[in-house]
This record gives sequence, structure tokens and C-alpha cells, in this order.
Amino acid sequence: MAGRALLIGECMVELRQAGDGLMRKGFAGDTFNTAYYLRSLLPEAWPVDYFTAVGTDAISDEMLAFIEDTGVGTGFIRRLPERTPGLYMIHLKDGERSFSYWRSASAARLLADDPQSLRVAIDASDTIFFSGITLAILAPDALATLLAEVGRAKAAGKLVAFDPNIRPRLWDNADRMRQAISAGAEVSSMVMPSFEDEQTHFGDTSVDATIARYAGLGVKKLVVKDGAAGITLSFDGSQSFVPATQAEKIVDTTGAGDSFNGAFLANYLQTGDHFGAARFAAGVAAAVIGHHGALVSPAEIDASEVAAH
Repeated sequence: MAGRALLIGECMVELRQAGDGLMRKGFAGDTFNTAYYLRSLLPEAWPVDYFTAVGTDAISDEMLAFIEDTGVGTGFIRRLPERTPGLYMIHLKDGERSFSYWRSASAARLLADDPQSLRVAIDASDTIFFSGITLAILAPDALATLLAEVGRAKAAGKLVAFDPNIRPRLWDNADRMRQAISAGAEVSSMVMPSFEDEQTHFGDTSVDATIARYAGLGVKKLVVKDGAAGITLSFDGSQSFVPATQAEKIVDTTGAGDSFNGAFLANYLQTGDHFGAARFAAGVAAAVIGHHGALVSPAEIDASEVAAH
């Protein structure tokens, strides 16, 4: 049976290397990347919508047109005349990426400033996804609004998935960052952390420690990503492990975790099988990092390529 998915966060203007000192413009951002892969891998009967805020300038027009072209719905996106989208630049070295950001005037920082618009979008949806970056860009009152509305969705029995995606540069205080990430987990039914982040910022000594900490916050479904060490799943107290899929080549790791998230959710929503979903998602992520950019066309990653992993 089909449902409706809503992903909440910030889509940005992306600049990446195009050779000869030139840059290529695109649009991406962690939750939008997840929406892109979710839309690509779900049947058309499952609507996928994005919730954010953009400006009314030309680049915002281009962004909305791009989002619509991917098949992701834009009907819930707010437009704010006084703001513009944020921008980031990818720097690559040996396939690993680093970033420079320009986002102080980003419209997405105000995405939860209109509680009614947020509630309408969530009420229309069956699956909700957000991230630690979504939380990091919001002012305290807006953050509280988002958590309250997402908590309502969880209480209503909707699937609420959360990737902590911890980025300390976005936070003014490490304690507030940890408190907000924990609060995000408490209102979620599924948490999809990266162990390296949890180890670095929460001091977890093992994947089991990460699982125990989030389980202590009431999370029933956990998908812990640990890079080449594989994926550990804890669903309703039952733990299982899926090995990492070895990539044939590593060109650009941008969006690897986001593609995993989108592929996992796409498979899980259709099958209810978290183990199979993790295996499928690992194959998709391994294929994605063999291509440039955060968003890889489905035509470039066909079913046979994923199956080969």
C-alpha cells in the first residue's frame, strides 16, 4: 500500500569542480539528497514531498524547477522575499570531500517559523524524515516548534526517521548540539546515525554503546552506519548486522550517507524488511560513490549495477 513521504530540511546551491578551474552549479543538501534517492527508488504511487523555505529570487526559481524535475513535490515549500538559498562548495582530494559554506541568509533557516504550514505538511504525510542539520540551522523557538510537530507525528503512529548527521560547525555550543540531537531522537521512531559521528561527539566506545544510548531515549528502530565496518540494525530489541558493500571505485563520497538513507527507506517502506533494506541501500551507496556529485542520475546507476554489488 502506498503512502506519502515528507522530508524536512535545507536544499542549497552546490558548486563542484568541473575541471580547468571551472565550477559546475547544482542543487543539493542532506535531506533533499535523501528525498531525491527516495523518489528515484519508490514507485510513482508513493508521493515524496520536500518541506523547506526558499527566496523569490532567480536562483530560488531555478531550485524549485530542479526539485520539480526530479519528481519531488514542492507544494509545501514556503517562499520568503527577504531571503535566498544557502550555497556550498565541494573540495575533493582522493575522493574525499570537504566543504565551504555561505548560508547566513538562507531562507531554510526560517522553515519552521510558520507552525501552521509545518503542521499541514506533516499531517498530510505518513513518513517524516529530518536530520541534525535541519535542527542546527533553526533558531531555538523554531527548533522547539519542529520537534513538537514531529513528536505529534510519532505519537500518531507515523514513521519518523532521523539522521543525526552531526556537523559541529553549525552549532554555537557543543552541549546544545548534543541536547538537540538527543531531543530529535526522542521524537523519532527510527534513528539512522553514523557511528564515527556518535563516537566523536557523544563519546560512544562501540556501536553497541550507540544503540544502547538511543534505545534509552525510546528509539525502537536503529540503523547504525559504520563505513567499511558495515551496518548494525537494532529493531525492537533484535540486533543484526549487514556487511559493507565494497565500491568498485571511489570517485566522490559526497552524498553516500544520504543515498543510503533514501535507498533504505524506499526498500523498507515497500517490504517492511529492515535487513533486506540495509543490504539494498549498501549496494546503492557503493554505486553512488563511483560517480561525481551528491545526486547521481538513476540512468547512471541501474538495477544491474546495484545488484552487482
